[in-house]
Amino acid sequence: MYIKKLEQLKALFKDMEQAIIAYSGGVDSTLVAKIAYDVLEDKALAVTAVSPSLLPEELEDAKIQAAIIGIAHQVVQTHEMENPNYTSNPVNRCYFCKSELHDTLKPLAKKWGYPYVIDGVNADDLHDYRPGIQAAKERGARSPLAEVNVSKAEVRQISQHLNLPWWDKPAQPCLSSRFPYGEEITITKLQRVGRAEVYLRKLGWNNLRVRSQDDTARIELPPEQIQNFIVNTDLKSIVSAFQKFGFIYVTLDLEGYRSGKLNQVLNKETLQL
Repeated sequence: MYIKKLEQLKALFKDMEQAIIAYSGGVDSTLVAKIAYDVLEDKALAVTAVSPSLLPEELEDAKIQAAIIGIAHQVVQTHEMENPNYTSNPVNRCYFCKSELHDTLKPLAKKWGYPYVIDGVNADDLHDYRPGIQAAKERGARSPLAEVNVSKAEVRQISQHLNLPWWDKPAQPCLSSRFPYGEEITITKLQRVGRAEVYLRKLGWNNLRVRSQDDTARIELPPEQIQNFIVNTDLKSIVSAFQKFGFIYVTLDLEGYRSGKLNQVLNKETLQL
């Protein structure tokens, strides 16, 4: 089934003729960049938006992956941290983030002669609370993976089929997703969370989140890894490191990591805002 969808994606890009890819370096947008380049070659351009909510390590990964693919790659700055509608962290924060992204990319596409801006939204994303999708649609962006009904699992299957070494790369949404709605987001807080996650990854824990609430860090790991973490990790060293990053308290979420966990506080009335 995923092979048929791969062919549909290739046909879709062939019809586009030229496109800019909103390219974060995640597995979704990287697959889009790969297929776009395979079909369009130098008529495809990957553009990565850089802001304090993107880890420097993620930007470096994006550059390396683009070079391996062969696609032309540009980096632009976005300024969502200057928008209080974003930094106040409302439930639709992602709407303002994607608005800033596409308000940056759309004029560049027009200036450089690209008729399309496309992103890495997949079919599964349409079933989650993703207000940023609305912002992208309002600005004319297209989502080839969603259009062809490619799920997250199929993204990984196609990536593996194409021999992309990062096919199983853990999801890495922007650092602002680590904060409960309503808590103000600052550059200092983003950097604190980023350093904490990088620290744990260097210890070998790759699929994780460090959620931040006030001065407390809450580590989320896959449930099956929690016992191993407790038994085989120097917990005192982790606490000491996190406190150097600026946290006061360090906790472990016993439920374990679950994507979009902070959305569980939302109700239907809230989602209609």
